[in-house]
Amino acid sequence: MTLMTSSAAGTPGSLATRSGYEPGTCNIGPAEIARRRMAGHVGVLATFVLLAVLAAIGAPPPARLLVGLPAAAAASGYLQAWLRFCAGFGSRGVYNFGPLGSTEQVADATARRRDRARARQIGLASLAVGIVVAAVAAVLPL
Repeated sequence: MTLMTSSAAGTPGSLATRSGYEPGTCNIGPAEIARRRMAGHVGVLATFVLLAVLAAIGAPPPARLLVGLPAAAAASGYLQAWLRFCAGFGSRGVYNFGPLGSTEQVADATARRRDRARARQIGLASLAVGIVVAAVAAVLPL
């Protein structure tokens, strides 16, 4: 059931559901948040393992740029968990506050635009983290 509520910015007319969905702000519940947090943990582990392997084999600095990929994935997972917002769901116009694997469509076009904008922000922030981690890995004296 959809209810008319005020947005966080105080403008009337934004959509929210009893489940907790808030356009551009919150589109996942506890189970999905835990899944994204776990993705962040796995990404951090993969980043360190990859860096250790590259250092152990004496990979040249440009090869160490590869650690930016799992670092960006880790950042994406942690950001999504922290923001309570799934970038993939935002891009697809869905949300989930129920069991893993179930989603509901976002019917309002304005809400979908806000969700896509938040998804882009998360993607760009994750990319930025990946680039910084890659640069640091490349310049480390290993």
